[in-house]
Amino acid sequence: MGFTNTLLEVLKNQQPTHMAVVFDTAAPTNRHIEFESYKAHREEMPEDLAKSIPYIYRLIEGFNIPLITKDGYEADDIIGTLAKKAEKEGFTVYCMTPDKDFGQLVSENIFIYKPARMGNGAETLGVAEILEKWEISDVSQVIDILGLWGDAVDNIPGIPGIGEKTAKKLIQEFGSIENLIANADKLKGKLKENVINHAEQGLISKKLATILLDVPVELDEEKLKLSEPNREVLEPLFAELEFRTLGKRVFGDDFSVLDTSKPNSAQMDLFASPAEISQPAEVSSTTAAAGANNIHNTPHEYILLDHIEAVKAFAEELKTQTVFCFDTEATGLEALTADIVGLSFCYEKAKAYYIPTPQDRSGALEILNILKPIFENESIKKVGQNLKYDILLLSKYDIHVRGQIFDTMLAHYLIDPDTRHGMDILAETYLNYTPVSITELIGSKGKNQGNMKDVDIDKIKEYAAEDADITWQLYEKFVPLLESTFTKELAEKVEFPLVYTLAQMERNGVKIDVDTLHIFSQSLQQDIAELENRIYEKAGIKFNIASPKQLGEVLFDKLQLDPKAKKTKTGQYKTGEDVLSALAHKSDIVQDILDFRQYQKLKSTYVDALPTLINPNTGLIHTSYNQAVAATGRLSSTNPNLQNIPIRTEKGREVRKAFIPREEENIILSADYSQIELRIMAELSQDEHMLEAFALGQDIHRATAAKVYGVDIDQVTADQRRNAKAVNFGIIYGQSAFGLSQSLGIPRKEAADIIEQYFKQYKGIKQYMSKVVETAKENGYVETILKRRRYLRDINSANMTVRGFAERNAINAPIQGSAADMIKVAMINIQKDIEDQGLKGKMIMQVHDELVFDIPEKELDAFKNIILHRMPTAIPMRVPIVVEIGIGKNWLEAH
Repeated sequence: MGFTNTLLEVLKNQQPTHMAVVFDTAAPTNRHIEFESYKAHREEMPEDLAKSIPYIYRLIEGFNIPLITKDGYEADDIIGTLAKKAEKEGFTVYCMTPDKDFGQLVSENIFIYKPARMGNGAETLGVAEILEKWEISDVSQVIDILGLWGDAVDNIPGIPGIGEKTAKKLIQEFGSIENLIANADKLKGKLKENVINHAEQGLISKKLATILLDVPVELDEEKLKLSEPNREVLEPLFAELEFRTLGKRVFGDDFSVLDTSKPNSAQMDLFASPAEISQPAEVSSTTAAAGANNIHNTPHEYILLDHIEAVKAFAEELKTQTVFCFDTEATGLEALTADIVGLSFCYEKAKAYYIPTPQDRSGALEILNILKPIFENESIKKVGQNLKYDILLLSKYDIHVRGQIFDTMLAHYLIDPDTRHGMDILAETYLNYTPVSITELIGSKGKNQGNMKDVDIDKIKEYAAEDADITWQLYEKFVPLLESTFTKELAEKVEFPLVYTLAQMERNGVKIDVDTLHIFSQSLQQDIAELENRIYEKAGIKFNIASPKQLGEVLFDKLQLDPKAKKTKTGQYKTGEDVLSALAHKSDIVQDILDFRQYQKLKSTYVDALPTLINPNTGLIHTSYNQAVAATGRLSSTNPNLQNIPIRTEKGREVRKAFIPREEENIILSADYSQIELRIMAELSQDEHMLEAFALGQDIHRATAAKVYGVDIDQVTADQRRNAKAVNFGIIYGQSAFGLSQSLGIPRKEAADIIEQYFKQYKGIKQYMSKVVETAKENGYVETILKRRRYLRDINSANMTVRGFAERNAINAPIQGSAADMIKVAMINIQKDIEDQGLKGKMIMQVHDELVFDIPEKELDAFKNIILHRMPTAIPMRVPIVVEIGIGKNWLEAH
């Protein structure tokens, strides 16, 4: 949204005649080759931004703007080369970037255009502005200052002890780095010593900071000429991105996220006033779908059933239905702590019923007991949106929903996993209808938000009945869509039945030993205090370690750990984990600070937080499992996130000690799939060597190392096994030689040789990877063993970087998705066996490839039999599936 707004603002205000957008590629440049640690410490792109990049490529293509990349060259070099070529052809050129390096390019005809951000307007910098900003006499001296000063972000070293001010002063005096080095004898003290000792490093840094002007790219004036954007491409893309308001500004009032089959002849309104274009992305649902249908302009019949005789008569009618949709209204979002307010029902479009329930439990039960036999009737299908919530809420009133279900949220998750699945957005997208917002009833989120109990009954009736009606209409839309995407069986056999299993697991809850956490909290507090004193001692001063500002001043002003330390926009030093990790070798105070932070986070996020999440009625923690979040098919967990309990550090693992059985005679049992993704890779690829290694029960990483290095399995060294393990897991994620070399800390050539040898030995895997990418290019999606689809909209992109990202997803999604499907099927079957055998033990957690149980010790054999039957056979495979079982008096012991 930000990118599109900025692009439109430039098109409107600057009205360029020619334009291009330039991107880096993943391929290394000469800078990486000549200076191996160049950009080595740069933080990874944030995940949400990485997900946006493919859409940005599609937006650029839709606006008919050329997108230029060149392997071996950075975007800066391509821009520099094209800018200088365009200048020679008589163009005035604007390099649109906030990057300070571009000051070296500025001339009478080349300017930097810094886009508007953080409340500041756009800024144009020419020669005068650059000379003033850098305090230099020639723009080329920008490179000399950068060479001396260095750049922590790009890992350009510069000369130690020289910051921005000193660099400017030295270049004012000596004109260039070369001249400074030649006259180093005129300097004094530490500065003289550093310039002499690090002269070569300074020259390398200057070279790294120099934007190349001879990239082999042509300035094709015709191709760079701005043309009318392609409405055929942009309109469906705007709909997909849910740019409702922006879509109307660009395409006119007839734009809808539902109907993208408009004629292409209309002129797009790219030249609306900038004030209009720069509106924020967040718009109310009313604004967003102006022109859509809503409760006020759509004929409907919503009936209030507010006395017991009417409910009884309705129940008689309801029990004759083979399928109906229902929705509950409650006092809160946590099903296990909320109270029911009412229920709505629908089984024909535009006609729905609302039954309010009394506030007292006995009165509510009187109404609910009339409906109980219908909810528990296995032969009637129940439809709903996010049915797990309703099932959990009703279970509090001793109603156990049974029979087939159809969850519209989950159905849409299978139809289009990468978009949002909330009812309002689905209604707007598939029905061109804007439902009544909950905020219209109880106000916006916050301390002043009201409660459904206090809302006028007629308003609740309209709101609640509409929910059931719209969900019913979505059900009618999604039934054929599940058929056409071949995901009906996955829905009916996996996702929908899993709702019951997850509801039961959430109801089961997890027992936490509060005393253990309390003792651990005190121990951590002691560790934190000791670290605090150590840090003060080493720093020679007391300060607030948790304050980035004070910490930065101590590390960089007082202790001088990094003369080139970077600052934020507000002028304080950067002290993020990446910055500190890079400095850890310089002083042990840094490791103490990292430990201090880790212990504080552990204490606040888990050790002190978990006891506060205990349900007062049950004395247990009840997490919420999310089925419709990860596009891969994996489950996630919130409030608390049990899948994120630390496991990598010794202190982090201690938290698991506090997860204990609910009864004295119970134990915790953990069942974990062993190397499931590699086994699925072997199954999908049918690679003979990998299948053989698993069939023989060999250590797969040792077996891989033996093949790759051409040695006997018992001759494999620890390093060889480590490298093989990295390749085994890296291959699943489409890792390149460059990526492998970075993760293992080995030369790129060695990493390339390992991968080449790997594919020679495991030809089936190479063939699988090629085939799955080819299939994705033909179909636009890949599938798991159970036909879960992952759509890859960029698999045929002309841009290599975007296409590469989609290809890696094509290779990985069937593997990760099949693993997700497998544990889901196992969970459904295990829960059924627990119920059929009348066992008291409970399945209490799912954490990635692990299931955790709280069971009476006497049921251990019964549970082992169930688990060792159900987990390995969840999806029939040729490759042997191994499940490791552990038991203990707490989760740490069992795991």
